[in-house]
Amino acid sequence: MHSPSRNLKRIIFVVLLVVIVFLVSTVRLFVWPPSDTPSRVDAIVALGGDPGQRRMKSALQLAEAGYAPTVVISLGGDPKVRCPRTTKGIEVICFRPNPVNTRGEAEFVARLAAQRHWHRIIVIPDRTQTTRARLLFKRCTRISLEMVPIQDDLSQLFFGVPYEWGALIKAMVFNRSC
Repeated sequence: MHSPSRNLKRIIFVVLLVVIVFLVSTVRLFVWPPSDTPSRVDAIVALGGDPGQRRMKSALQLAEAGYAPTVVISLGGDPKVRCPRTTKGIEVICFRPNPVNTRGEAEFVARLAAQRHWHRIIVIPDRTQTTRARLLFKRCTRISLEMVPIQDDLSQLFFGVPYEWGALIKAMVFNRSC
């Protein structure tokens, strides 16, 4: 029979191990997720739901720098967000996803990419959204993806990380299709 102090040490060890694995996973998945260096692609996709429209601005800046001739912008569910006007010969396609979430955006972009015979796109998510967006876009399309997240404030992590844990679990367990 084991002594109570030996059992307590095992419990503490297991709890610490679980906490460490959780923290390392959180950092890897949501704080510093795998991301890509942008290269020349067929289109740049800005995900919606961004009150400051930083994703939209980043997508347009990359297009103006010559990374793609087309920018696809999700306007999310906010009726106040409008499609921007651009110059420099960049085609801008705006849409409202249905459903109004990242999966709806991935579905729309997959249909558009198939219609236009695109081979490579850049997707602009938030930092915390990158892992889940990559998962959903890979489910919906076979084209090559480059994830180039905006570098949002670290203060966003406080709300973004718990939300993304829930949304990632939902995408992996309950909504497994495109």
